[in-house]
Order: sequence, then C-alpha cells, then structure tokens
Amino acid sequence: MELVIIQSESANVEDCVMGIRKNSMEKLGRRGGKISRAKVDLSFGAFMEIRVALLLDKSITMDKGIIVDYSVGRNREEAIKQLQEAINSRMKPHYEVVDFTFGTYTTPVTRRTYAVGLVVYNAPLEKVELREFGIKERRELLAKALKLFQYNPKALNISEIARMFNVSRDSIYYDIEQILKEHRKD
Repeated sequence: MELVIIQSESANVEDCVMGIRKNSMEKLGRRGGKISRAKVDLSFGAFMEIRVALLLDKSITMDKGIIVDYSVGRNREEAIKQLQEAINSRMKPHYEVVDFTFGTYTTPVTRRTYAVGLVVYNAPLEKVELREFGIKERRELLAKALKLFQYNPKALNISEIARMFNVSRDSIYYDIEQILKEHRKD
C-alpha cells in the first residue's frame, strides 16, 4: 500500500482546479497500483483548497485518475447542473468510481455561485496480447500465478502457457525455475 496526497490552493477557483489536474497527472501518471480508498476535501472561502488523499494497492495495476471541474452560475441549481454535465461528459462507461464529491460557494459581493466537483476513478488497462509480453512481464505474471498456487508448478499447464505466450515449453520451464529460485531466497 502507498499513500499519495494531492493538494492545490489558490485565490482563484480555476487555478485551484487546474492545479489538481496537473498534480494528479504528475503523481498518478506512471505510478502502478489501483486506488483502493480516497478521501476528498473541498474548502471554500477567500482561498479555494482541494485536498485528495489516495491509498494505492500496489498488487494490482490499473489506469487511474481524478476528474475535477468547476462551473459558474447565477444560482446553485444552475451551477450544479453545468458541473454535472461537464463531469459526465468526461466519464467513460468502464470507469470504476472510488469516490466523488462536490461543493458550492456563492461570492458575497457579486452573488456568483461556483460549483466544484471531483471524481476519483480506476479503469482497466487496455487488453494486451500475451504474445506481446517480454520476458520481464511474462515472469511477473507467472510469479503471480505460482504465488496463487503456493509455488507449486505442477498446478500449471506448461504447454498451454507456452502457447499463450508464443514461446517454447523450455522457456516457460526456465522462467518457473528462476521464479522458484528467487522465491527460495526470500
């Protein structure tokens, strides 16, 4: 597990939202894992602050991200409706939503209402043909399978695995041998 905190603060709502977008891409872009839990906090006032705490499960790799947007309206209802449309337009059917929140703030002088919304999500990785795996990826997948079967290679169908990866049975036997050696070291 790994904790990732993303935060942005600004006197301007748009800058704060842009800060979260930028920081989330930097902190989540190439990081492995799956978001297992999220805590989101929106704070309005003289400064807008958005804080997101994410708990990443490193045993599973998925695409992940944060959708954050804002809208401005003459009243809360209008601002929320526009925000909902903006966020829904960026949601994909395969997204697994981990958490979401929204809030509104009406400025005292201009009586303009801001609505800010944030969605934390995971998404399955694109399907990759096993034939395209390199040695490292193939061994990582085999190691996971072996771990599930308590490192008993007899539980695996070597011929079928070799066919799926488009390699020889000898390659799979060698991979398993190396994985078991590494496991015994631990």
